[in-house]
Amino acid sequence: MQPAIAVRQLTKTYAEGSTGTLAMRGVDLDVHAGELLMLVGPSGSGKTTLLSIMGCILTATSGSVRIAGREVASLREKDLPAIRLQHIGFVFQGFNLFPTLTAGENVELMLDLKGVSAAAAKKRAQELLEQVGLGVKYDSFPADLSGGQKQRVAIARALAGDPGIILADEPTAALDSRTGRTVMEMMRELAHKRGRAVVIVTHDARVLDFADRIVKIEDGAIAKASDVDAVPPGLLVHGMPLAAASLA
Repeated sequence: MQPAIAVRQLTKTYAEGSTGTLAMRGVDLDVHAGELLMLVGPSGSGKTTLLSIMGCILTATSGSVRIAGREVASLREKDLPAIRLQHIGFVFQGFNLFPTLTAGENVELMLDLKGVSAAAAKKRAQELLEQVGLGVKYDSFPADLSGGQKQRVAIARALAGDPGIILADEPTAALDSRTGRTVMEMMRELAHKRGRAVVIVTHDARVLDFADRIVKIEDGAIAKASDVDAVPPGLLVHGMPLAAASLA
């Protein structure tokens, strides 16, 4: 079975005047359906850059990026939103909900973008909010929701287009430990029970035990197994079982 995401020899350079900063250095990575993969590493190591390229938000400088078997690295920037809409759902640390829309309307918006009729979008949004335990909050505005509730609305919105890939950037960083683990239980269920490929960038050591695989990014490259230490028992670092992993 082909990977949901396949990255080969990926590089990304950010221009700075007459020079440039190499943010990604020849990264190779596969992510499979049914897998919850965590990207860890120091701030500025390239984790979010890699996530953004896999999510078709940023374009690579060179290399290959295949989403659901389709090469996207060579696509024009104007063609990338269609790939995102079809295949990818996003969950962010800051929730990114529209404050003037209710929880239901925030979810409906994604369905509107896919051309779903208003009546069908409303019904589907209600179903998705019920799935994340927030059916009664359909008419609530973000200001009236807790941080955990906002993140669950964001998860419902990410699922609205029925994407095969869920990408999350620090989804538990703004949450207390109990709420963060509730969110991670949802993420694990999306991978294991619903067959999504789930990739999470995190600094949150409290949730590492939810990972099927941990990949450490350092200086824009994937760390070798010998460079990684302190991984929770039973976890995988870049596909290899180790005794321990570090967020560094």
